[in-house]
Amino acid sequence: MMLNGKRIVLGVTGGIAAYKAALLVRLLVKSGAEVKVVMTRAAHDFVTPLTLGTLSKNPVLTEFVSQADGSWNNHVELGLWADLIVIAPATAHTLAQLAHGQCDNLLLAVCLSARCPLMVAPAMDVDMYRHAATQSNLQILRSRGTLIVPPGTGELASGLSGEGRLAEPEDIVQAIAATFAQAQRLNGKHILVTAGPTYEAIDPVRFIGNHSTGKMGFALAETLAARGAEVTLVTGPVALHTQHPRITRINITSAQEMYNAATAAFDHCHAAILSAAVADFRPQNPAGNKIKKEKGGLQQITLEETPDTLAELGRRKKNTQVLAGFALETDNEEANAQSKLERKNLDFIVLNSLRHEGAGFGKDTNRITLLTREGKTLKFELKSKSEVAADIADYLQTILK
Repeated sequence: MMLNGKRIVLGVTGGIAAYKAALLVRLLVKSGAEVKVVMTRAAHDFVTPLTLGTLSKNPVLTEFVSQADGSWNNHVELGLWADLIVIAPATAHTLAQLAHGQCDNLLLAVCLSARCPLMVAPAMDVDMYRHAATQSNLQILRSRGTLIVPPGTGELASGLSGEGRLAEPEDIVQAIAATFAQAQRLNGKHILVTAGPTYEAIDPVRFIGNHSTGKMGFALAETLAARGAEVTLVTGPVALHTQHPRITRINITSAQEMYNAATAAFDHCHAAILSAAVADFRPQNPAGNKIKKEKGGLQQITLEETPDTLAELGRRKKNTQVLAGFALETDNEEANAQSKLERKNLDFIVLNSLRHEGAGFGKDTNRITLLTREGKTLKFELKSKSEVAADIADYLQTILK
C-alpha cells in the first residue's frame, strides 16, 4: 500500500465540497494511512463527524476542549504527530486565515504547531477563486512551501462553470503519494548549503556588507531537508529561522568564518550549493576601537581579498561530489556565469540578474537560469523562492552520483 504507515491529519472546512471528504478518508485508509480528521464548525453543516469518524476509525475533532468529557484536544501534540496535513476542501476563508497566521479554531492551531508539510486543496466558486485576494493568499502560501492541489474546472454548486471544483479524491491521494515519494529521494545524502551575507569589520561598530537576506539559501535548505537530505546550513547574519529537524545550522559573520565552516563540512558531503553573498574584500587592518568622525573625511581604508570558499571547494571536489554556486550579475550575465563555473570547477551555476523585476536581494521571488558543466542552459520563469529551490533540487537529484 503506497501510504502504509503514514500519519495524515485531514482538515475539512465549511464548503459544499466537504461531502467528498468521506471518499478521501476512505481512499487514504485503504492506501494504508492512519488518518485523524479535524473539522471546522462550519464543516458540520455539510458532512457529519460520525461519517468521517467511522471511516477514519479515529475520533473527529473540532473544539479545543471536548464537550463530552471536558478533555483537552492537544493541538501541539496532533501537529507533531502528523507526517502531513491536508486541508480538503480549503475554502477561501481558511486560505486567508492560513496566509495571515490567524488561529481561531483547532485546525488552524494544528497547522501552526506542525513541523510537517501542509497541503491544501482549494474549493470555491469561480469568481472567489479568481479574486486577487485569493490568488495573493495562495501565492503567500506557496512562498512558505505549502503544497497546492489545483482545483478542477467544471460545473459549480452556484450553477456557474469554471475553476474552483475540489480536485477529485483520487487525484488528491496521488498528490499525497507523490509528496511522500519526493520526500525520500535524497535519503542518505548530506548536503552543504551556504546562505546570507558576510560582514567584514571596519571597526567594532561598522562593517562592509551587502543586502542579502538569506531567503534563497534557507528555502534551499528546507527543500533539500524535506526530500530526505541531512543539511548543513552555514549562514551569515540574517533574521530567519530554520524549521526542518534535518537542518544543522552554523552561524557565522565574516568571509573567513564562512570559509572555515564550509571547508570543514565539505569533505563528508555528497553535494554543496553555495548561495551566500560572500564579501570579496575586507579591511586589511580593522580598527580596535570605534573610528571617530573627524573633519576632512574618513581616513583611507585599505582592502584585501577574502578567502574564496567556492574556489577552494572546487579544488577539493571529488568525482563523487556535486558542487554548485550562484552568480548575481548586472551585465554579460551568461558569459560571466559560465566563466565562473569553469574557473571554480562547478557542476552547475545558478544565475540571477538584478535586471529582472522580482529577482535579487530581499525579494520573496526569483528568476533563475541554470548553466551546466555540459553546456546546457535551463531558463525558468519568475517564481517564489520555495518554487525556485524545488527547481534547483530537481536538477541536483538528476546528477547526484
